[in-house]
Amino acid sequence: MRIDSDRRTYRHGLARPVGFSGTGDVMGSAAIVGAGMAGLACAAELVEAGWRVALFDKGRHPGGRMSSKTVRAEGLDFAFDYGAQYMTVRDPGFVEQVRAWEGDGVTAPWPVMGEDSWVGVPGMSAILAHMAEPLAPRWSTHIRALTRDDDGWHLDHDGGREGPFDAVVLALPAEQVLALAGQHAPELAALAMASSSAPCWTVLLGFDTGLPAPDRLDAAGPIDFAARNGAKPGRHGGEAWTIHATADWSRRHLESDAAGVTALLLRALEERVGTLPTPVHAAAHRWRYARSARAGIGAYHAPAIGLAACGDWLLAPRVESAWLSGRQAAEMMREG
Repeated sequence: MRIDSDRRTYRHGLARPVGFSGTGDVMGSAAIVGAGMAGLACAAELVEAGWRVALFDKGRHPGGRMSSKTVRAEGLDFAFDYGAQYMTVRDPGFVEQVRAWEGDGVTAPWPVMGEDSWVGVPGMSAILAHMAEPLAPRWSTHIRALTRDDDGWHLDHDGGREGPFDAVVLALPAEQVLALAGQHAPELAALAMASSSAPCWTVLLGFDTGLPAPDRLDAAGPIDFAARNGAKPGRHGGEAWTIHATADWSRRHLESDAAGVTALLLRALEERVGTLPTPVHAAAHRWRYARSARAGIGAYHAPAIGLAACGDWLLAPRVESAWLSGRQAAEMMREG
C-alpha cells in the first residue's frame, strides 16, 4: 500500500500546537496510545486537520524501537542505535519528509546500506524526538484499559483516568493492541492475534580499539545484522557495535539471562571477524516485539465507535511503513 502526498511536508511533525484553540473549527478530539513513528505521524496529520490530540506513551522518552543512547566506559563515549539501524526511504511522500528532516539536521543518508537508506542524526531516536517536541506526548504513562460510554472514550493508567475523547488510536505493536482492543473491536483483535511480532536480542559492544571488520555484517549463524555505529553520519566516540540476533535464535533464548546472551553473540562476532579485544562495555537488550508482522491493510478504522489502529505491523515491517500507516489512519479518521 502506498500513500503519495504532494500537499505538505511537516518539517517538525506538526503545523499547529496540540489542542490549539485558534480560529477554525475543532474537528474532534483523539487520544493516541503510542508515541512511536506511527503515532507521531498520525498525530501530526490530525492536528493539521484541526483535531485536538493527546499522546500517551509508557516509555520515558522518544525512541521505542528506534532507540539510541550514549554510554561512557573507561573514559570513552560510545553511541549506540540499539533498535532500528537505518530506514529505507522509497515512498514519494516519505522521501519528501525525510529530506525535510535532513534540512533540519536530524537525518542523513547512509549509503553503506544502499542509495535509499537513511539514519537519524546523531542517533535514530533523534527523528522521533524532533517529531515529538511540538506534540508534547505524556511520557511514562502506561495506558492499562479503554472504556467507552455515552460521552466518549476514557483511558485508564496508573495515575488515574483521561478523557473523554471522541476517538482513540492504538499506535502499538500487535500484542499490545490485542490487550486493549479485545472487548471493543473483535475484528481488530483477531487481526492482531494473527500478527505476532518476532523477538530480537540485541547486544551493544564498545571497544577501545577499532575492529578489523567492514562497517556492516549481514546474516550468518545467530547474527542477523551487525553494524559499526561510528560509521554512520553524525556519530562520534569509541568503537561501538550493535549486534541483532536472528528471530529464531532470539526466540530460543528469549528467557536467557543478558550476560549469557552477550557472551554468545560476542563469540559469534569473533567467529566472523577474528580475535577481538575485550570490550570495555557490553550489554544486552531484549526486544520482545522487535520485528512486526505484515497484515497488509495499511491502517484500521472503525468509525462507528471511533477506534483506529496504525503501525508497521498493519503494513510491512519498516520505519517507512509505520509513518505511512499513521498518516493513513489519520486520513481515514478525517474522512469519517
